[in-house]
Amino acid sequence: MAGKVSSDPNIFLLPDIGEGLQEAELKEWLVAVGDTVEENQNIAEVETDKALAEIPSPRNGVIAELCGNPGDMMAVGEPFVKFVGDGGAAAPAPAPAPAAESIPEPAEEREDAGTVVGSVSDDLPGMSSNGKALAAPAVRRLARDLGVDINACAGTGLGGRVTKKDVEAHAKGGGSPPAPSRAPAPTARSAADDAVARAVAQPVRREVASIPAGEDRQTVPFRGIRRKIAERLRESVDKAVHFTVMDEADITDLNILRKKLAGASGEKVSPLPFVASAICRTLARDEFRPLNATTDDDRQEITRHRPIHLGLAVDTDDGLMVPVIRDCDALGVLEIGREVVRVANGARARTLPRDELMGSTFTLSNVGSHAGRFATPIINYPEAGILAAGRAREGMVVKNGMFRVGMLLPLSLACDHRVVDGALAAMALAEIVKLLQSPEELLEPARR
Repeated sequence: MAGKVSSDPNIFLLPDIGEGLQEAELKEWLVAVGDTVEENQNIAEVETDKALAEIPSPRNGVIAELCGNPGDMMAVGEPFVKFVGDGGAAAPAPAPAPAAESIPEPAEEREDAGTVVGSVSDDLPGMSSNGKALAAPAVRRLARDLGVDINACAGTGLGGRVTKKDVEAHAKGGGSPPAPSRAPAPTARSAADDAVARAVAQPVRREVASIPAGEDRQTVPFRGIRRKIAERLRESVDKAVHFTVMDEADITDLNILRKKLAGASGEKVSPLPFVASAICRTLARDEFRPLNATTDDDRQEITRHRPIHLGLAVDTDDGLMVPVIRDCDALGVLEIGREVVRVANGARARTLPRDELMGSTFTLSNVGSHAGRFATPIINYPEAGILAAGRAREGMVVKNGMFRVGMLLPLSLACDHRVVDGALAAMALAEIVKLLQSPEELLEPARR
């Protein structure tokens, strides 16, 4: 991590934890006033618009002051922590500090969970150098919420890490599930089946919004990802001029083809990669290039892109996130399916690096994985378009003058009217529908 350095060695400034980020939300302190810390020991957890990160101490020392409370937006380059002298002096009597009082655990291990800053310890499996269990910040929060001592959980994850399942099992009184035996690695087929199933059929886990007994209301502040989502949606609605066109695609033949593809490849294949491929083939055509664009309102410019970096709207426990499949138009259906699984799971686990959560040129939202047919999706500003796929259903279709029962997929295309004309959007959606109804064309990459 880089950033400004204070001229006073006892004042640690919040570093730039991303690519040019100006601020981060303080999630929790991992130390308290008066604690003695070591260099690189994690002292706080912060959240940006893209990721969770743990801030390590720049030096050995004694904590004199914590410059903020959980929920505060902290500016990069401003005082974050103050130390006592050179680390050898005794700490002053600590004043009451809400930030410190709310922390049930002392400083924790250095770990690497993708977007989590740190490095994996080389000590005992599942334990850091200070004897604490290895776990991601989200798992630690779950343990605290459930009243579980995370250090008492036997980790079954990679390198002995404690997972959510370990914590949940311990909370139910059964202890952590037994560590898996060293069986042969799963075949490509079983791994793909499990991964795709998680990506396209994973139920949404929601925190129960229970109002305390005896009270008529509950106030919940905008914080973390939810606050950033609100800001981005407000920006999109304020700047982009939204309009939506809708249609249905007969995906009966597509369903037959994807089952054949699954049988031949040994992988489970959902309709979503076909929809992504149809988007890429459509946007790759010169007449539809205006949809694969971004706007810069400050400079009053529209940028049309040749490569298609497809954003994938993913519903996570922390809110909506949009990981990016880069150069999606250069991938075949099976490759797209694997990328969908990878980025969706990474977004839910908060392990994707920041550069995989930015830079999309068009977005696909699979709203039908939960419920509903048509939608009016909000554009992922500064992009110019977003396609929402609804829930497929059986319905009557006409083919060659004959009625039959087919599978219909609802599609809703929203565009920025400043960039895309209504007729162009309608024709682009018609092309996507046409491609989905001739799915053999979608198996190969749109761009070779």
